[in-house]
This record gives sequence, structure tokens and C-alpha cells, in this order.
Amino acid sequence: MAAPEPPPPPPEGSKPLSALLSGIAQAAYYGNADITEELLRGQLYPEAAPEEFRALRAKMGGLLQSIASADMDLNQLEAFLTAQTKKQGGITSDQAAVIAKFWKNHRIKIHESLISQSRWDNVLKNMNWRVDLKSQSRRTDQINTPVAIVEMELGKNGQGLLHFRPVVLSSQHSTVAHHRFVPSLRRNQNFSVWSLMRPK
Repeated sequence: MAAPEPPPPPPEGSKPLSALLSGIAQAAYYGNADITEELLRGQLYPEAAPEEFRALRAKMGGLLQSIASADMDLNQLEAFLTAQTKKQGGITSDQAAVIAKFWKNHRIKIHESLISQSRWDNVLKNMNWRVDLKSQSRRTDQINTPVAIVEMELGKNGQGLLHFRPVVLSSQHSTVAHHRFVPSLRRNQNFSVWSLMRPK
């Protein structure tokens, strides 16, 4: 019995295009500020004119945005990409195949990122509280009044924490809140677009 034939090699331009899609996703959905247009063009399409590359990046970014915002399943993706190949000024069949493969591999992660970005609230990282008695006050009737001090740390994964310390004097007093923000300082200076394509 003859051995099965090996799969055909990918088209010549599929690797740069796959890395371009990864770079677009990193910048748009994963918050990687190191991904710039100059970096992508220099590493992936160094021979392309800036205007030519800018048009390609905008087209691929728009397609990826449409696919991601609709969270397309495989049937929807196939219909969408087929329509794009038939449009004047659309994409080629090879480009459609690269986009389809990229979305199959990254759909879950991009969808989770979009959900995280759409949340208006942060995640409660930690909470501490205690009850004190006031020993000094301008008003004598507030001495020995219970004071609840609550410290909450709110933040998102990979970001700085927002510290809230509300002080509740009693039920008839308003809540006084003070907060401060500690930003994240993580930054990768030695970034390569090709590293985006390495399997995790």
C-alpha cells in the first residue's frame, strides 16, 4: 500500500500574512503597544511601499474586525470569506485560506479578549476591613463612634491595581472614598513578530 502523499507546501505569501494577522490581533485585542505599522512592515513586508502595506494592513484588520465582532463559526466564516473572494478588490483564495486557518486557531482567545475589554467593572483582587472607634473628633457626640475601614484592590489581569479605601462613619454619614492607581510597567523591548507564530 502506497504511503499517503504529504500535504502541499503553503503558498509563498502565507507565512508573512499569518504573522501580519497575529500582529494585528496583538495590537487590537491583546493590548500589545509594541506592535506598530513600521515594525510589521519592516519584519514582514520590507520590500512593500508604505502605502501598499498600509492598504493591506487596513484590509486585513477590517476583515478580522468583522469576523471577531460577529464571533463567526466555521460555516459563517466560510460564507464570509467566499463572498470576499468574489468582490472586486477583495481577497484571493490563498489569503482566504490563511485567514480561515488563523481564525480557527485564535477564535477563542480573541473572543475572550473582547469580552474582557467590554467589561465596565474590574476584578476584585483583594479586600481587607476593620472596625475602629473614634478617639478624637470636633463633635463630642462622634467620639467612640464605630468606624468601618475597607480596603479593596480592583484591577484586570496584567494591569495595575486601583486601591479604594472607603471610610464609613455611621449610617447617617456619607461614604468618603480615596483611591490611587498603580500602573503596570511591563514592556517587552525585544519583540519579534515571527515569535507570534510559535506554538504555545
